Amino acid sequence: MPYNGQHNKDKLTPSLNQIPLKNRWDKKKIALAILIFCAIFILSGVGFIWDIVRDLPSIEGLKTYEPSTSTRVYGENKALIGQFATERRILVPLVKIPKYLFQAIIAVEDSRFLEHGGFDYWRTLKAVLNDIKSLRLKEGGSTITQQLARSLFLSPEKHLKRKIKELILATKIESVLSKDEILELYLNQIYLGHGSYGVQAASKLYFGKDVSDLTLAESAFLAGLPKAPSEYSPFVNPEKAKQRQGVVLRRMVSAGFISEAQYQEAFKQNLVFQKLQKEDEVSPYFMEHIRQHLISKYGEEAVYRGGLIVNTSLNLEMQTFATEAIKSGLRAIDKRQGYRGAAGHTDVVENVKPRNAFFLQVNPFGKDEIFDGVVIDVTESFARVQAKGIIGKIKLEDMAWAKKRLNGKDLKNDVQYLEKATAKQILNKGDMIKLGLKKFDPGAREYSFTLEQNPLVEGALVALDPATGGIKAMVGGYDFKRSEFNRALLAKRQPGSAFKPIIYATALEKGKSPSDIIIDSPVIYKDAELDKIWKPENYEGKFYGPISLREALAHSRNLATIKLLEEVGISPVIEFGQRVGISSPFQHDLSLALGTSSLGLLELSSAYSVFANQGTLNEPYSIESVTDQHGKVLETHENHPREVVSKEVSYMITNMLEDVIQKGTAVRARELGRHIAGKTGTTNDFGDAWFIGYTPKLVTGVWVGFDDRRSLGDREAAASVALPVWISFMKQAFNLIPDVPFSIPENIVYAKIDSGTGLLSDENSENTTTEPFIKGFQPTTPSKKRSSSYTEFYNIDN
Repeated sequence: MPYNGQHNKDKLTPSLNQIPLKNRWDKKKIALAILIFCAIFILSGVGFIWDIVRDLPSIEGLKTYEPSTSTRVYGENKALIGQFATERRILVPLVKIPKYLFQAIIAVEDSRFLEHGGFDYWRTLKAVLNDIKSLRLKEGGSTITQQLARSLFLSPEKHLKRKIKELILATKIESVLSKDEILELYLNQIYLGHGSYGVQAASKLYFGKDVSDLTLAESAFLAGLPKAPSEYSPFVNPEKAKQRQGVVLRRMVSAGFISEAQYQEAFKQNLVFQKLQKEDEVSPYFMEHIRQHLISKYGEEAVYRGGLIVNTSLNLEMQTFATEAIKSGLRAIDKRQGYRGAAGHTDVVENVKPRNAFFLQVNPFGKDEIFDGVVIDVTESFARVQAKGIIGKIKLEDMAWAKKRLNGKDLKNDVQYLEKATAKQILNKGDMIKLGLKKFDPGAREYSFTLEQNPLVEGALVALDPATGGIKAMVGGYDFKRSEFNRALLAKRQPGSAFKPIIYATALEKGKSPSDIIIDSPVIYKDAELDKIWKPENYEGKFYGPISLREALAHSRNLATIKLLEEVGISPVIEFGQRVGISSPFQHDLSLALGTSSLGLLELSSAYSVFANQGTLNEPYSIESVTDQHGKVLETHENHPREVVSKEVSYMITNMLEDVIQKGTAVRARELGRHIAGKTGTTNDFGDAWFIGYTPKLVTGVWVGFDDRRSLGDREAAASVALPVWISFMKQAFNLIPDVPFSIPENIVYAKIDSGTGLLSDENSENTTTEPFIKGFQPTTPSKKRSSSYTEFYNIDN
């Protein structure tokens, strides 16, 4: 039909019958597809929500929830020594948290905390819009309750499912807990940097005080940490930390918590932070000893999460002195042995960009710390070095010890001496070396350093209270990170002459007196079974003829001691040693006189404590008590003192050992000006060096040696190796204990003795001494001139 220019409406809208069948099926398919899609979308949404809801943790136990808390280890006077924890936390009730702190937290973290029911609609909407704008989940927007829900129940990952869970849980928490309970739980739960969880632990960490003592300025600083503890750490980013504190204070003004004047005053204050201590920096060996005991008795869950309170015998000040004495003493020995050279070399030394340490007004180098550095320039008289971004100088006098070079392990054959060496001969530009801080002055333009090296030699120290057996200090080695082996407790080494007091005390118990004469002369022993000959010698290679027991012990005469052991008997000496607490096996031959039995430092020091404590043994211990976090006592130490030696024998051996200090092998300790008794011990080829010394109030033992038992070096005897460490420690420890003399038992009397004969002195006596005796056993015979032949001293067995 030809087009006539008019539209026929009926024909433009054909009936269903007029639509082709194919087109009708296409529309059905589209409608069905839409229906199916909607169903899938609805079902997926329901499934998504169901997946979220069914995985939600229960909050039924929230009313009685107790966060995991640190096991805290205390020493004397409640000094905190260290902690064991997965999260270092100390619980504190809300009433002990200053209002400024929780106001600061509310102001900066959730200003509508008191108004919303778990989440802030407007804040959440704002966060979502910002996330959409940035095309990623970056905006926080979480309320305090949401943060608590995330901390308690969820992972920190940023995704939609976790966010929905967080919202639901926050609403549930608000229905179970009051606002005060939520805030208290939050303030005890949050992470605040450097391993501290909760405001009490953080307050202790940063300021060294209880949270209840925080100022407004300090509270504002802590409140700024939850957002990014590492970023706002004053030890890492002091400028950012200060800026964040200002943000918190400004928010507190906006919230009406403080005035503008209070803001200005608080922001102007200089915060004084504690030096950030490394974990168990002062007493790692003691702490590991405690940890092993606790885990074996109570299990890891209780130790790391149960908040045990452990009170120990340790004196933290003495422990600090002991650590310093071991470190400085071993470094001195190591320097005498020689410089082993730079650890490495680098050619990139020009591009150093030093940081401005003076901005912090904080010394970045720890006391007695050895740290890495690099030589950036060398002249004849000094080297310029860089360490931790600081430029400093080492003068020739502070590296002079390195003129002796050690090119191997042999301390005799691998040594080289640089005569009249200059700094250029000792160090080279680019040398990677070890340094120590000599001088720090915040107003100076330059630091002064010393050339150092970490010693290879090892050492140990243990200090005991003889009246209780309590361990007051324990150092098991130079560096716990280098070696966790506790040489104070676990090492068994030959004590050398440090064992001699056990022999002499046995002799006194059997009726001998300090003035009795013994012949110090050469002797040869043959072992028929092994076809060997033993010819012991004195340290000096000489012999001294007839000498008193006092002189033989004071000067550590080997030959006289061997003869005394022969006279007294090996078995009685072993029995005496076991009685005073030595549990290690003994050598059953005359070499026992030279200290060839391998003993532990703690057990031999404990044996000496019997002499210091007038014959009474108190077994060494470290733990006073253990309580759980609710105050229930789980363990307490009970003393069980045992009198194992008479007071008279203990006093006489002590009186003899005082002469070791006054005129014997440990005369250097006389500089301390205290009542001291003790004994040095050096083994063959200078492999081990010991000194155990005591006062009536403290017994301290020191051992020095190599783990592989090689020599300490020619003439490196106990007097020059172990004794200086002991003196360094005791010089400071004496400030903590009274100076009292050794008590004289009532049954002790004194008599004037001819030191050449051991009998009562008379007008013909050339050398007269005053000696102690048990009443009734003092000599009654006057001295007579000795007429023995000189050859009598050469009592050589054939």
